[in-house]
Amino acid sequence: MKILIRLPNWLGDVVMSTAFIRAVQQLYPGSQVDVIVKKELSDIPGFIPGIHKIHSFSKQEYKGLIGVYRFGKQLRSEQYDLFFCLPDSLSSAVMGWASRAKKRIGYGKEGRFFLLTNSYAKSVKQHRVDEYLGLLEKFTCNAIHDRKVEITVAHKESYDNKFIIVNFNSEAESRRMPADKAKHLLNVLYNAFPDYQFGLFGSPKEKEFIDSLVGDRDDKRIINYAGKTKLGQLAGYMALSKAVITTDSGPAHLANALSLPTIVLFGAGDETNTAPYNKEHLTVLRAGKLECEPCVRNTCKLYGIPKCMELLDEMKIVNALSLYLNHA
Repeated sequence: MKILIRLPNWLGDVVMSTAFIRAVQQLYPGSQVDVIVKKELSDIPGFIPGIHKIHSFSKQEYKGLIGVYRFGKQLRSEQYDLFFCLPDSLSSAVMGWASRAKKRIGYGKEGRFFLLTNSYAKSVKQHRVDEYLGLLEKFTCNAIHDRKVEITVAHKESYDNKFIIVNFNSEAESRRMPADKAKHLLNVLYNAFPDYQFGLFGSPKEKEFIDSLVGDRDDKRIINYAGKTKLGQLAGYMALSKAVITTDSGPAHLANALSLPTIVLFGAGDETNTAPYNKEHLTVLRAGKLECEPCVRNTCKLYGIPKCMELLDEMKIVNALSLYLNHA
């Protein structure tokens, strides 16, 4: 059997889909499992065991629904038996329909049920991991018990590595650490853990923000990797680090899937739906001082900047990190 999975469009969601991919492999042993992934995220499926082929999709190259259809049509020669559509978008269903996969499975969102052979209603207020696995359970009528989110990065052991990754970025402004708060927290961490280096990461479009936090300081204990690393390299650095401090963002899920001690700082996001899934080595912190938390908006309408992030207690972050480092 040949199976094609259309992966989600965001880093965190792709990472959270790993439990779904593993469940597909277990339910269909010996099958060829291929994936479609957004070009910007094409490094990540290489860390997911058992994937046979990665089809990279570029929205710039295949624009609009016509472009999506052209991309899906190119896959017809593969003669897929099953197409699992994890994103809820109409375009992803068009892609599956164009591929002529025998069965096309997904949630019936955005009126796309007519493009799917097997369309299901989505349960509300589910964690994203359970949402993906729920689709497979509905289609196969089999309960999925193995729900761990996991990726694998081959790396050399580093027994004396004293390196902590810090991520202040997020796609949504309401989940990004305000600049003044980020500078203050970085100084607190720097002074609280004098034996450690801190690596700051970010995409090319986040580089300006990280550069502003680091400033002109020439310090070997603070390393600015923003705009200099691809996702695959970020995963490699994570695998060698002692812990990760991060906002609610894709890197939070990446660290959690690597079984790293991960401290996630929440603002507007709702941790019941989108927090990293694996509970071991995970600490979720939020200020919890505002009635509007969590608002799940991409921008803060009340305060201009995400005050829920600004009110986070630095000492709680320090204490959480201390516990992980003392047990490392």
